Amino acid sequence: MNPIGTCTLVGAGPGDPDLITMKAVKAIAAATVLLVDDLVNPELIRLYAKKDATVVYVGKRGGCISTHQRVIHHRMLVAVQEGEIVVRLKGGDPMIFGRSAEELTFLRDHGIEVTVINGITSGLAGATSIGIPLTHREYAHGVVFVTGHAKLDGNNLDWPKLAITANSLKLTLVIYMGIAEAEHIQNGLLKGMPLLTPVAIIQDATLETQRYVKCNLAQLKSTVDVHGLKSPAVIVIGDVVEVLKKLGQKALET
Repeated sequence: MNPIGTCTLVGAGPGDPDLITMKAVKAIAAATVLLVDDLVNPELIRLYAKKDATVVYVGKRGGCISTHQRVIHHRMLVAVQEGEIVVRLKGGDPMIFGRSAEELTFLRDHGIEVTVINGITSGLAGATSIGIPLTHREYAHGVVFVTGHAKLDGNNLDWPKLAITANSLKLTLVIYMGIAEAEHIQNGLLKGMPLLTPVAIIQDATLETQRYVKCNLAQLKSTVDVHGLKSPAVIVIGDVVEVLKKLGQKALET
């Protein structure tokens, strides 16, 4: 049986409902079935979804119990095969730490073409919200987005090697899902980056509850503990954190 429905993976943006694209709004408004991640602002459903749309909340946030990916795959497949207009609504951008490759592969293996609509990722939006550019022609020649969430199989990121690379090439590090692993990340990065490397930790990026703290790399773990910082949060590491101060402009207050 050829599927008669459609499926779109949609980025809901970093949290602030005003930071969603018009293309994403149109997709949400057209959907008959929405599978929604935890980090999606519920205002988007209230404002844009059809009143009679089926909304399924499937969890998905770093470090928390979530709906198993196999279950999400099955729900999407069945809904499309039943002729539904399916939107898989993900926080941030679906192609950045959103497991979209798995969903795309699964659906395409079953003969279903999938459309992807990008969203603003929280690493960019969080940094911007406190005046930090992720690149700067003097202080940062590039940016690396990485996950701090440890894999269960032990095949995790080589933080010392990443630190050496970032330090030598002047790269900004933006770490997602890193709060729980702050001590491990700090210890690894200190093997290749200076103790005083500037750090900004931004919790609840772009939301009314957003707060942030600046520190240096040697203080990363203690800062998380002292300020009680929780997920969702992004950690920005590099000289760009202090660009405003370096340029003689007034620094934002912590």
